[in-house]
Amino acid sequence: MTLMKSWVESANSADTPFPLNNLPYGVFTTNSLEPRCGVAIGDMILDMFAAEEAGLIELAEDPVFDVPYWNDVMELGPEAWDVLRARLQELLIEGASEQASVAPLLIPMTDARMEMPLVVAEFTDFYAGKHHATNVGTMFRSAENALPPNWLHIPIGYNGRASSVVVSGTDIIRPNGQTKAPDADMPSFGPSKRLDIELEMGAIVGTASELGHPITVTQADEMIFGYVLLNDWSARDIQPWENQPLGPFQGKVFATSISPWIVTRAALEPFRTLTPPREKELLPYLHEPNPMLYNIDLSVTLQPEGGTATTICETNYNEMYYSAPQQLTHHASSGCPMTPGDLLGSGTISGPEKHQRGSLLEMSWGGKEPFEIGGGQTRSFIEDGDTLTLHGAAKGDGYLIGFGTCVGTIKPAVKFP
Repeated sequence: MTLMKSWVESANSADTPFPLNNLPYGVFTTNSLEPRCGVAIGDMILDMFAAEEAGLIELAEDPVFDVPYWNDVMELGPEAWDVLRARLQELLIEGASEQASVAPLLIPMTDARMEMPLVVAEFTDFYAGKHHATNVGTMFRSAENALPPNWLHIPIGYNGRASSVVVSGTDIIRPNGQTKAPDADMPSFGPSKRLDIELEMGAIVGTASELGHPITVTQADEMIFGYVLLNDWSARDIQPWENQPLGPFQGKVFATSISPWIVTRAALEPFRTLTPPREKELLPYLHEPNPMLYNIDLSVTLQPEGGTATTICETNYNEMYYSAPQQLTHHASSGCPMTPGDLLGSGTISGPEKHQRGSLLEMSWGGKEPFEIGGGQTRSFIEDGDTLTLHGAAKGDGYLIGFGTCVGTIKPAVKFP
């Protein structure tokens, strides 16, 4: 597929992340407008509340854009999603007959502030990147026992906290928690000293499944409304002390950042790709009938306070061992009901090379190999004042399908009472 031309000139640049081919969904506000749904097109945002009020968009008998989140649209299902996308392209394509009616409803992105694009119902984080799992397992166990026995058979995950999922640009306060040094008799309590990122993609569930009823991989794929960049912030010193026997808790639940724009499956369709070859045959319920992963370039920059940004990671979503539909299928395989607004974190996306590692834990090899970030500084883990930014885009023929950035700046821990 090539670039689709729009009458919004900024959407026709090969460098914009938001051409007519994309049309991602977000929520924005301005100094004069209350938070509302919007669609990105070039350097503008189409006000969906105003478009619905003007009769340009009609998806259901009752309004769905009179609320500042996309959950109501999700619940309408895939057929309505397709209708909406087709209508938006009809309104914004070059030569559109209704251009004069739509143009006044465009808001410059420079005038807007982005909000959470959805109400997150539940958050589940997976551990589904083979290179990341191998690196971490090698560090903490051995190269021979890097992957646990179940890893090549199921996408491992845990239930996180929806309440601490925040939109890009939200400052992240360094968490307090219990840690225990290997040579200490007792644990101590205080700010995490080994704060980290996890470069992930987030899949947003758009339609529900029933309690007690599993779903197929094909059904799971159709249930996914869209994707966001996701940074699952991690306290690596709190995490190992609390992990046994039930797994992640305070070391993971203090904050998860997502990018402000939901990129739809339809926009990503040209970039589908296969998951990697299997070392062990998966059980039939996890078999993919067609490619369900995506070719999306990803990178991370780190900018110290007052300094310049340095790219510390470059990788691709196609490095995942399990796709989001496989993760969703396994999640529902016990009969667990899935809900519109559920958010699934892919797990850290690392590649086979050192520059492709999606966490500082891997980049510094557990703190043993600090890396340079420019200006004579090095890092093993994140310091106060550091800004971490996730970037992502699929690259088409003369166009990009971008997600916006996923940004968080670390602020000092709050003193415990």
